[in-house]
Amino acid sequence: MNRKTLVLPVAIGLLAPVLAACGGTDGGGDGDEVIVIGTTDAFAATSNAPAPFDPAYAYDAGSWNILRQTVQTLMMAPRGGGEPVPEAAESCRFSDNINKRYECTLRSGLKFANGDELTSKDVKFSIQRTLDIGKSLPAEENSGVSSLLAGIDTVEAVSDTKVVFHLKGSDATFPHKLATPAAGIVDSEAYDPKKLRDGFQLDGSGPYTLETETKKVDGAEQVVKAVFTKNPNYKGTLKVNSDKLEIRTFEKASQMSTALKSGDIDVMGRTIEPAQIKDFTAGDDEGIELVEMPGLEIRYLGFDTDAPAVKDKAVRQAMAQVVNRTDLVAEVYGTAAEELFSLVPTSITGHTNSFFNKYSEPSKAKAAQYLSKAGVKTPVPLTLNYTTDHYGEVTKQEFEVLRDQLNESGLFDVTIEGKPWKDFRPAELKGEYAVYGMGWFPDFPDADNFLAPFVDEENILNSPYRNRQIIDSLIPQSRQEADRPAAADSLKRIQDIIAEDVPVLPLWQGKTYVAARDDITGVEWVLNSSSNMQLWELGRGIGE
Repeated sequence: MNRKTLVLPVAIGLLAPVLAACGGTDGGGDGDEVIVIGTTDAFAATSNAPAPFDPAYAYDAGSWNILRQTVQTLMMAPRGGGEPVPEAAESCRFSDNINKRYECTLRSGLKFANGDELTSKDVKFSIQRTLDIGKSLPAEENSGVSSLLAGIDTVEAVSDTKVVFHLKGSDATFPHKLATPAAGIVDSEAYDPKKLRDGFQLDGSGPYTLETETKKVDGAEQVVKAVFTKNPNYKGTLKVNSDKLEIRTFEKASQMSTALKSGDIDVMGRTIEPAQIKDFTAGDDEGIELVEMPGLEIRYLGFDTDAPAVKDKAVRQAMAQVVNRTDLVAEVYGTAAEELFSLVPTSITGHTNSFFNKYSEPSKAKAAQYLSKAGVKTPVPLTLNYTTDHYGEVTKQEFEVLRDQLNESGLFDVTIEGKPWKDFRPAELKGEYAVYGMGWFPDFPDADNFLAPFVDEENILNSPYRNRQIIDSLIPQSRQEADRPAAADSLKRIQDIIAEDVPVLPLWQGKTYVAARDDITGVEWVLNSSSNMQLWELGRGIGE
């Protein structure tokens, strides 16, 4: 069979039935042949990030892709998208009319993979552990994952099967947060309540268990292969279609593509570069399908608003006025991305084009006015920092284009500097960069999760930017609305303030792609609405 490109509709969650199939592992796992998935994600245990697979620390798309296969959560995103549904829980609901008291009843007979019983005590332990460790870590060492649960006041284990969350304020998005690995349930007998678990060992109750093969790379222990084996003790809603899978890491997308074409791997996941997309779309690769899915990935520039180079708002506004997103996307990403004029993607309820509304088309003259009015001398010297190995090989090209756009205005004198993620992320958290490039895959598909992580009190960037109206009024107001379109006014105001102050500068949003050999089934379901992998969906069938 010749290569096919399958495009999944944006409304797939509305068109597809919600098939959170009952029956746990029964009925899945025909055959013993391992399905191999390739990724360019690097999983490294370093002195700065010693616990990449601990739910109390992990907070990047790659690590969450590991955790979602191995650690259960009370709730989960349904197969086709939409509101979270119970997973380790039998039922969950707000038990008051102001969205501040949330209670869950666990399924009976839950066990961890090691055979230990899973009760509400473990749920309380896991949530409290993430919160406690988050508070204990210095800001420059904190991944920020605990911020997802920061709205919890207390957790109460009412009985072995019932747990109640008392929230500090109304939060209609709380069920989504319980569906993230931040709320992953770990064995209270196997984890220290106050310390992270270093390395790559996991003790969960999810559909798979994990074993890793590692090697030393630049002094850090790095995963070469992650092997997932069906957990015989798993009891939840998921149908597990394969007994064993493995994730293999590649340094470059081109190497991963070669491995797919040769049959060394079966599925090509993150990150598929524009060159590979073009190749799979235009080529004639026998037996390979490219699946295009609506994407919620965004890219943006972040600012240390206390750094002398960008402390004056006028500098950040001038950059926002100069950057040409259309040319950036066209030169680097082609059809794999589109311009973004807010942190909130266009397909998410509550999106508004705040940056376009304020800055309209790129203009050197208008940018010069911002700087002149503020008395800023030009050209403004700046270094744009980026990670060389976390978001794909073309990130360097993206920053070269940004540098050239800013320098050609005559208003800036920009250089660029790249570092591997293991060095880049700790340096960013320590405030070593005035300007830096980052990406975001949402924890859940709600506008709140594209705004609060960057501008709330506990933000993932360790940014000094604080706007009291956003933090004290607008975010709480938006979370009171269970009917999310009703939160549009508060969400729009947040986006308008961000466009005015520019603590971050959104650039583009991307589509999501998976390439697979045509005997692999379930590829269209392997990514959820937040682009997290659901490996249990994959099986091996017969090509067309």
